[in-house]
Amino acid sequence: MADVPSTLKPAETAVALIETAVEKHNTRWDRTFFKAVLAGIMLSFGGLFDIIISGGSAGISATNPGLVKVLGGFVFPVGLVMIVLQGLDLLTSNLMIFPMAAIKGAIPWWGVPVNWIIVTFGNLVGSLFFAAILAKYDGLATEAPYLGYIQNFAISKAVTPGWYQILLRGIGCNWLVCIAIWQSTAASDTLSKIVATWFPIWVFVACGFDHVIANMFSLPLSIMLHADLTTAYYIKKSLIASYIGNIIGALFVGLPAVYFYLGDWKAGGLLHAEEARAERNSHTSSETK
Repeated sequence: MADVPSTLKPAETAVALIETAVEKHNTRWDRTFFKAVLAGIMLSFGGLFDIIISGGSAGISATNPGLVKVLGGFVFPVGLVMIVLQGLDLLTSNLMIFPMAAIKGAIPWWGVPVNWIIVTFGNLVGSLFFAAILAKYDGLATEAPYLGYIQNFAISKAVTPGWYQILLRGIGCNWLVCIAIWQSTAASDTLSKIVATWFPIWVFVACGFDHVIANMFSLPLSIMLHADLTTAYYIKKSLIASYIGNIIGALFVGLPAVYFYLGDWKAGGLLHAEEARAERNSHTSSETK
């Protein structure tokens, strides 16, 4: 058997991401939706873990708020790791790989908004389910100190910043998320994928950037817990701004990859690839006789 490289070269990683987009494009819409629902739930597990750490560290936060941000940021990536290892659909990575595939002719352009819409609503359903059932109604987030932390978090995340600031934070967030997806795609073994995913996500959470899907858990949860935030204001001020910012951040990774590594690459047979059947040339093995 041929040896499998521990890390794909950048050009191979770019091709692998396009292959992933083709597989996702050719997946039945109902499966895409339910994989997106599960992705919203998985990411919310990380969000709740962050709340438990950050909201339960009021004493440390009063004297060293930076340390609490680092600690909360460290535990949040568990959600994205579960998504990556299970092959689920998270909007923020699809914001990168679908335009890459469309630019190179591997999928039709109409496939980009169709996937984004399906995955957005799937992620939203999963996030709202988790917020209502596994954070509010089970009582984990309804008592002090977590209740006050969540209510104050809504103000600092969606009310205090300007619209343009949330937009810019959305750019920074998905720039890092897509780097994490790039690195995890390049890695071949499970431990390497975990490490490659963990560090960029740790950075974005600790810095306070805005992830549109992560906010679909934390901000609706704060509304459910009677924070000084309405659904209409959340959509107008946070969701739209972070969504646009996340698109731009994804393009900051995907477009340079196409320019640097895929100038002469043609889609070829990928146009008819089916889910889980597209083979990466770098991973094919030769049979010994």
